[in-house]
Amino acid sequence: MTEPSTQQPRQSPPPPAGSGGTVPLDSTAQLLTRITAQLGTQLSLVSRNGTRRPMHRTRPSEALRPSDTLRPSAAPRPPDTPRSPGTPPLLVVAHGSRDPQALRTVLALLDRVRDLRPGLDVRLGHIELNRPLLPDTLDGLRGADAVLVPLLLGRGHHVKHDLPAAAAAAPAVRTRVAAPLGPHPLLVEALYGRLVEAGWDPADQGSRSAAVVLAAAGSRDPDSAQDTRRTARMLAERLGVPVVPAYASAATPTFPAALRALAARGRHRTFVASYFTAPGRFASAAAGAAPRTAALPLGAHPAMARLLLHRYDQALSATARSGGVSLLASA
Repeated sequence: MTEPSTQQPRQSPPPPAGSGGTVPLDSTAQLLTRITAQLGTQLSLVSRNGTRRPMHRTRPSEALRPSDTLRPSAAPRPPDTPRSPGTPPLLVVAHGSRDPQALRTVLALLDRVRDLRPGLDVRLGHIELNRPLLPDTLDGLRGADAVLVPLLLGRGHHVKHDLPAAAAAAPAVRTRVAAPLGPHPLLVEALYGRLVEAGWDPADQGSRSAAVVLAAAGSRDPDSAQDTRRTARMLAERLGVPVVPAYASAATPTFPAALRALAARGRHRTFVASYFTAPGRFASAAAGAAPRTAALPLGAHPAMARLLLHRYDQALSATARSGGVSLLASA
């Protein structure tokens, strides 16, 4: 038989006085290593806004022109700002489209908003045709505040009726509904930028042969048409040439009729500005009617992200409330 060793087993040093702990240091180090590894795995599944990363997320470069991306993909990203517990989520309400490019474009716009304001919880809900639908997004915010910012350009039926109705149907969420995006100078900035991308030459300012058709979706609501006309006037002041609103549905003139009317006035160098937030059926119709390359929809232009945050901030600072829901006028 082997003689038993007389060497005493190695003892871990006692915990510091007052620590209250009894776990050996070696076990503590192993435990911390496991915790660190598990946290790394979990954090890789979390997006920058603090929600679980969806598997279908696309990179902004897949839906945008190169000029729309915020930074090269290899560039380091700034650290996130911790989210304030009292800051309501920004819930962007898009219309929805069967065009797959529409959803990719809206997701890229939301990423740009997150980059402008790290730590803000930015979510998406659709009125129709795409998921997530607005009621589903609201259902995921039970017990919280939320600011609904419509990704819509004027005061039409969706803004006046659908959004307040959806907010009222979600009593477990304290909601505020912001104003639509237009009219606003930031929209004019985005429209101008898209026109320059499509070939508009600033030297055309004041030209007797140049003009622009502002191609919009159209609505039977007179307030919507008024908002579009106001945007057209603001864009005309920026360009120094006539800007004529035209519509894909529900209003006149149509795109071809507006182009013919401008040609009859000697305005043969005519551009089409796409007054749409994302690609879709109406944007394609406007591009098909254009005598030359039509401007892209507003999409994830930097001015659009700034405008969404502006409307969000306006809604937060508003004091007028009605049943927990506030609807702001455009300004």
